[in-house]
Amino acid sequence: MYAVVRIAGFQYIVKEGDVVTVPRLPEPPGSELSLNDVLFVRTSDKAFAGRPAVDGSRVEAEVVGHTRGSKLMTFKFRRRENYRRKMGHRQPLTRIRIKKIEFAE
Repeated sequence: MYAVVRIAGFQYIVKEGDVVTVPRLPEPPGSELSLNDVLFVRTSDKAFAGRPAVDGSRVEAEVVGHTRGSKLMTFKFRRRENYRRKMGHRQPLTRIRIKKIEFAE
């Protein structure tokens, strides 16, 4: 069984036991999450698509920890102007472990 959930505006395909990296969430490590925005659920023999969410379904998850993504470099340049700007950015991320997918047919 797998599900498609929406977290912070992004969609993720998740299965039980998966560890997923998502944008930073305010919950501390070790806390439990209940993701109610389930867009699609696939069981062994049936598929259920929501409009926009599947009624009676949710995904239970646990916050594993917080981290930061790899460094992204930006470089601005204007020719013949002696203008160069180089900046870096690391996106704050949260790792969550999917514990259970609950689905009521």
